[in-house]
Amino acid sequence: MSAVVVTTKGQVTLRRDLLEQLGVRPGGKVTISKLPNGTIEIKAAQSTGKISDVFGFLKTKQKGKSLSINEMNDVIARGWSGKRR
Repeated sequence: MSAVVVTTKGQVTLRRDLLEQLGVRPGGKVTISKLPNGTIEIKAAQSTGKISDVFGFLKTKQKGKSLSINEMNDVIARGWSGKRR
């Protein structure tokens, strides 16, 4: 079990190892649920991205230049994870 300090603003900071276990990176989000027995549950927030968000990433700034398969796969992975450039 891990103890955290509550600030005067009511904020807490989770240790890095706990965030890593959740798969949460800097800038990431967590969801907190109140359970009926007086405890809370913390989970990594699910991405709310849509497949259509990926399509704008496939355009390049240089006209006529095509993306390689590896570049396309990278764009697709970022789109599904909710990350932007």
